[in-house]
Formats: sequence, structure tokens, C-alpha cells
Amino acid sequence: MKLKSSTLRTFTTLHTWVGLVAGFALFVAFYAGAITVFHHDLMVWQSPHAVEQPVGTLDDAQRLLDETLTRHPDARNWIGMMFPGEESAQPLVYWPDAKGTWYYATPGDLDGSTEPPAAALAELVNALHYSLGIPVAGIYLMGIVSLLYGVALVSGVVIHLPKLVEDLFALRPGRNLKRFWQDAHNLIGVLGLPMHIMFAATGALLCLALVVALALNPLIYGGKLMEAMPAALDTAPQMAAAGKSQTLGGLAMWHARAQEEARKQGLAAFEPAYLKLTHAGDANAVVEITGEAPRTLGALGAVALNANTGELVASQLPGNRDVNHATLSIAYLLHFGEYGNAWLQWLYFLLGVGGAFLFYSGNLLWIESRRKKRQSEQGTAQVWMAKATVGFCIGVCVAISAAFVASQLLEAHGAAWGIDVATGIKAACFGTWAACLAWAALRPPIRAAVELLCVAAVVTALIPVVHGAMTDAWLWQSTAAGHTALFAIDAGALAMAAGFAWLARVTRKRADIGEPNSVWASPRRG
Repeated sequence: MKLKSSTLRTFTTLHTWVGLVAGFALFVAFYAGAITVFHHDLMVWQSPHAVEQPVGTLDDAQRLLDETLTRHPDARNWIGMMFPGEESAQPLVYWPDAKGTWYYATPGDLDGSTEPPAAALAELVNALHYSLGIPVAGIYLMGIVSLLYGVALVSGVVIHLPKLVEDLFALRPGRNLKRFWQDAHNLIGVLGLPMHIMFAATGALLCLALVVALALNPLIYGGKLMEAMPAALDTAPQMAAAGKSQTLGGLAMWHARAQEEARKQGLAAFEPAYLKLTHAGDANAVVEITGEAPRTLGALGAVALNANTGELVASQLPGNRDVNHATLSIAYLLHFGEYGNAWLQWLYFLLGVGGAFLFYSGNLLWIESRRKKRQSEQGTAQVWMAKATVGFCIGVCVAISAAFVASQLLEAHGAAWGIDVATGIKAACFGTWAACLAWAALRPPIRAAVELLCVAAVVTALIPVVHGAMTDAWLWQSTAAGHTALFAIDAGALAMAAGFAWLARVTRKRADIGEPNSVWASPRRG
């Protein structure tokens, strides 16, 4: 296939600038996204001895629900519960008070707390993935970034389409480092293209669904979007309290009824995971039970019941869902890889790390393409782009590792130090990130890169060390006990630390023996 040179230049320019504009945010989204694939395992890893806790029963969950409804009247209006199981060994309830403040209670903390137990680290990494940690506006920003990401993918395919087969496996190491980075960038981009298209599409859908609905409000919803939203997103219809008391049913009955309704709709199995209960103790009490139906496309589904009688109110189960629920469910499962086993999780992890490399290498290629070959002094734009790339991208790697280390220290000593675990983890993460950005701004780019990569290697290697010291769950002990989640996170941290150390080594080598007229050359060579 032959393209006109003018067409190729247009798409190359589009690909370059869209990649630069969105690249920083996408680096964070992919790096944090690779980690958040193990969201459930992170909660087990953060909580001391959580892996040793026996799995609670429905009776334990019932006692927790009854105590919460008795102690906290606000919870009767709306309360959610996680059933004991794979995600959480013990049941957990959560509800908003009259001021909108969320509370969480467990069998060991019936009075409730404003922080969910052992979820601060997982929630922080997830927030970095979908919103860069920016409240409210961040999710819409990442939706726009996902659209730009799709543009970059399309333009990249057009650029490489004429020589796709010829260049695909042309990974040419040697002294021409720009060519090597270009080859690596192209190889990872093309091999992961189908998954990258999926990430871009599902990311835009999940982040911008509300924006799209608002845009279509006059055309589709007749200006009544707010009235239509509950039916589009929830299974249970919104019902006002009847003002008439009625005895509330129990978890065992709800659990059995949800499974019975799933079987009636042709599902071989349905395992409830969490529920939402409204108007507890009222005649119009409704419980919506969400669970997973294995071996189905978009395995998550929900059954809404009258919470007093168990009568079916509505359902959205795999194979019997409307378009809204089917689309959002499948998009969520595809985006986060929650439709396969551990092998799929590791594939998503590698795709996430590879995607982060894609955007990091894109910035390096832009800097090198504008290098002044006949003078050691490089342009201000290239120098500051290099500083920003080093501080922002390597900095977030250091920051996330620092959050891991802080989570263990604060779980063990936070109460004695008077530091809230969630607040301390966030402070460690964003404070470290800011320090890395400042360091990169003050140092020559190549020195900042080597130094921050060394810091990333050290801090990441500390993750299993601090985890073992604080919980006695050393790597070898987790292996012997068969605690695969703990082993995977600690071993993965050591592997990442080795990767950062290797990158520091090759970056230092590039500074000493690479092209001298470059922002990546050691200043003493100039």
C-alpha cells in the first residue's frame, strides 16, 4: 500500500502531537492500571494477616447488617454490603449519613469508620488510573484523553501500514539508539494494537458515559435524563418509602432467591457478591443483589427483590439485559480483565507496563527527532520536555512504590503516630511525586533520569522488605503457605525493582557513550 507523502506527513504530525498531549496522562493510566488489575489482592496485601482470616458466613453478615441498622438509623435509608468471599473474607457494610459522609463497618468495628478497612492503597492506585487522582474533573479528563488515545492509534496505524510487515519485527539494537527506540515503540504498539483499541474505546465509554447521555438528553430522553438515569444504571427502580412498617427479610432468603431467579433465566450458577438495600423496615424496602455468573459474557448481573417478601422486582442478568446494562457490564469487564483467570491478569499487567513504555518512548523519540546534531547546546523545548518526562513518568513510579511502603508502615504504626492510614498513603504518594518533579526540574535531564531510576529501584525493592518486617509475611513464608496473592505482589515488586535498576544502568551508559549532542548526553562530555 502506497500513501502520498503529504498524507503521511499529516498523519505523522497528528500522531506526534496527540501522543504528546495525552502521553503523560496515559503513562500514569497504564502504569497504575497494570497494578490495579490486582485490586482485590492489594487489599489482602495491605491488611496485616488478612490472608489468615477465616471466611465469614451468611450468619456473620446477618449479624453485622442487623447491628448496623440498629445502631445507625441513617443506614436504613440506603446501605450496601459486601458478602464474605474471595474479595473480602469478612462482610463489610457501608452507608452515607445525612450529610453525605460515607461510613464503613465490619464485625470487628460495629461503630463504623469513615475509611474502608485495608482499601486505601488499592483505591489510590485505582484513582490514579481513572482520574490521575484528581477529584470529580479527573474522570472526564481521562475520558477526553482516551479519545485522543484512539486518534493516536488510528494515525499510528496509517503511518506504519505501508511498511507494517517489513518493520514489525525489525528490532535493531546497536549504537543508533533512536532507531532502536523507534523499533521498540513500533513493535509494542502494533503487537498490542487490538487491546489498545479496546482500552481506548472502553476507557472513553466508562469515563464519558454521563457526558454522552447529557448530550443526547434532548434527543433521546426528552429532557428528562435525571429521571431516566436510575433505570439506565441500576437494576432496582427508585421507590419512595411507603411510610408503613414491615418486617425485613434476611440475607439467607435474599441469597437463595437471587440464585433461584438466575436459574429460571438459564444461568447454571450465580454467586452473590454485594447488595444494596433501601428503606429497610418499610413496606417498600428493595434489595438489589449483584453477583457473578461464571462462563458468561459480561459475567456481572443483578437481581432486585422486595426485601420483605423476596418477590422479584427486576433483573439484569447475562443473556437477559437491556442494551445499557449489557454495554456497561461488558465494557467494565473488558477494561479491567475481570473475565479470566490469573494468566489473563498477568497478561493485562504486561500490557499495562508495555503501554506505559509506549508513551514514555514516544516522548523520547520526539526529543531525539528535534536534536541539534551539530551543537552540544540543545533547545529549551527539548530540555524541558526531557525534564518533564523524567519527573512525571519516572516520578509516578517512585510515588506508587512509596505509597506501597507507606501503607505497611501506617497499618502497623499509624494509630500510634496519630496518622490516618488513607491520608498518610496519599501524602506519601503525591508528596514523593512532587519531590521527583522538583528534582527533575533542577537537575540535567540525564542525571535526573539515572538518579530517579535508582531511587525507583530502591523504593520498589523495599516493598517486600517492609511488608515482611511489618507482618512477618516474608516472601518465602508466603510461598510455603500457598498465599499466592502475597507472593505475586512481593515477587512482582522485586522484578520491577530489577527492571528499574537495569534501566538506570543502560541510561547511564547512554550518557557516557551515546551521541554527545543530545539532552541525554552527560554534561561533562559537552
